[in-house]
Amino acid sequence: MPSYDLMEGPLGEMLISVEGEALMGLWFLNQKYAPVLKGWRHAPDHPVLRATREQMEAYFAGELSTFSLPLAPRGTPFQESVWQALLTIEYGALSTYGDIALQIGLPKEKARAVGGAVGHNPISVIVPCHRVVGHSGALTGYAGGLDRKEKLLALEKRGVADRRPAFDLTGG
Repeated sequence: MPSYDLMEGPLGEMLISVEGEALMGLWFLNQKYAPVLKGWRHAPDHPVLRATREQMEAYFAGELSTFSLPLAPRGTPFQESVWQALLTIEYGALSTYGDIALQIGLPKEKARAVGGAVGHNPISVIVPCHRVVGHSGALTGYAGGLDRKEKLLALEKRGVADRRPAFDLTGG
């Protein structure tokens, strides 16, 4: 049976869930595909829930760009391959659904199927589905809402800018 906790974040309340010693879900409360808590155990002191809250707070504060949590999202083998590919998109970078299809060995024409798997990602933000855009660069669907996707990308864009050196030390 999963354990859970809730956390307040700058983009709204989030549900965090673990099973055993791994994070299995992180959802905005009103997002598509968020689970019903029936039978889940509230366990705010669980070490993975506590670590998730701490890392998410640091991420939202612009202090963390890489998460270090044990992840165990559950889906079909296809969904899980897409979610693994999402983990390779660097902080502040973008990818397209077609690029993800190619990365997992499918033709670019399977972008719509990839989009379905991206939309069902159970670990928002940490498995960065918000970094995937349409082939033209347009912001497309996000289970947590396009307004949140825009804000997450803006947060990361600011974070990348803050990490750049003020001048070029290479002499180039």
